Amino acid sequence: MPRRILALAFVVGSVCVAGCKKEATPGPDVWAVVNGKEIQRSEVEKYFRTRVNAEGPAPSQEEALSLKLNILDELVNNEILLERANKLNLVASDAEVEDKFTESKSPYTEEEFQKKLKDSELTVDDLKADIRRQLSVQKLLNREVVAKISITDQDVLDFYNKNRAQFNVAELQFHIAQIVVTPHPDPAVHNRKNDKATSEPEAKRKIGLIEQKLEGGADFSQLAMDYSEDSTAATGGDLGFVPESALNQSDPLLKKTVLAMRPGDVTPAIGVKSGGYRILKLVAKEPAGQRELSDPQVQQSIRDMLRNRKEQLLRSAYMIEARNDSHVTNYLAMQILESAGKLPASK
Repeated sequence: MPRRILALAFVVGSVCVAGCKKEATPGPDVWAVVNGKEIQRSEVEKYFRTRVNAEGPAPSQEEALSLKLNILDELVNNEILLERANKLNLVASDAEVEDKFTESKSPYTEEEFQKKLKDSELTVDDLKADIRRQLSVQKLLNREVVAKISITDQDVLDFYNKNRAQFNVAELQFHIAQIVVTPHPDPAVHNRKNDKATSEPEAKRKIGLIEQKLEGGADFSQLAMDYSEDSTAATGGDLGFVPESALNQSDPLLKKTVLAMRPGDVTPAIGVKSGGYRILKLVAKEPAGQRELSDPQVQQSIRDMLRNRKEQLLRSAYMIEARNDSHVTNYLAMQILESAGKLPASK
């Protein structure tokens, strides 16, 4: 019996030692661990470089660390969602990744594409890994969130009755969308392809390629999300309804252009005084007066707004629940607190 007890104690001690090793703090260049998977400093730094304008002023230490914390948080969330997509067999196939990769290359010559890779310090494998992650996460959210959203006719009616005054238009309004390309990229603004011009010649070339895509029948809002260098990129370039009085405060040429447009019209590239170009689309023109619920546009706008609200809420709740179900350790945040806001040294 004593021998058995001794042997059991040895096994338990061995397991304890092994477990203690697993719980040990990883090396200084591991900035987070998500369900046992490490996220390296080098990965965060790589994406950080793509979001900082190399030609602009360098961010302060605090700004740089804040951005790196945000990037790390994005990578953590993506890892959690990708793990869930794996479990549900929703990971994008090689064919889907290749198709998206080919599409992302299409605006560039091979030489321009290779230069873009070199400038961003990314590899083809990096881009394909990003594409696979984005497509897989979107598949997951479509199934787990978007598919569960239902907006009923009663929901639309209730909203209209409670907010009838919102549909009383005081003056002529123009529903405008835009695509903006600038030679002075804003590091805080992102589009789906992370595509930004960094010089006037590059901006001119890029706006020309966008015009070609529009002439070929490409969807305006999709192009805005992919390429626009403006804060409205995330919403397909949608500026919403602009009252006629607001146009009086804009460039006279811009006002003249908008007043001459009919719904559905898209302008050629318009030069911007500060540099770069803008393409406008007139989505709709609304005369003054009360809009009734019988108007299909009123119904659709309410339905879209309610759907977007619910999707945003459910996405947030889903992400919180997914993080609650995960084990995440953010070592970068710990190091920043311990060093009173200094960038951890690489070893």
